[in-house]
Amino acid sequence: MNFIFNKSDTILRDDMMGKQSIFITQFDLERLRKLLQDAYHSQYCDSEYLEMLQKELDRAEVVSSRDIPKNVVTMNSTVRLEDLDTGEDETYTLVFPEDADIGQGKISILAPIGTAILGYEVGDTVVWDVPSGKRRLRIKQILYQPEASGDYHL
Repeated sequence: MNFIFNKSDTILRDDMMGKQSIFITQFDLERLRKLLQDAYHSQYCDSEYLEMLQKELDRAEVVSSRDIPKNVVTMNSTVRLEDLDTGEDETYTLVFPEDADIGQGKISILAPIGTAILGYEVGDTVVWDVPSGKRRLRIKQILYQPEASGDYHL
């Protein structure tokens, strides 16, 4: 699966990803590194999703929870996404794997869409390969971001 990220009408492919920063809080970075470390010692050690998340973390601009822009998707953020092909809106909360429940709209950071939206801003478009072709979603609105609400350690 190759992610293609489109920000401000600039398409970035896997080989160009390092040229664009995403934002992540120091707190989220520490928790996600622990998640990766644990996952590498489990049955998921060969998962391509772990590698994708690691690449995202490697290129992230790390900021304190108090300094993260309010329009950036962080862990436990609830976001409204617009499917650019169908025009439909979808709402998800980005969570750690143990809290994932698609029936409740809680999507894991290790799911392709979860990894894809982490650290991106309102207005950004995320495109990725799915079995039926490409999926294109625009981050339309952040309905809840823990840091913007003063919840610094969710």
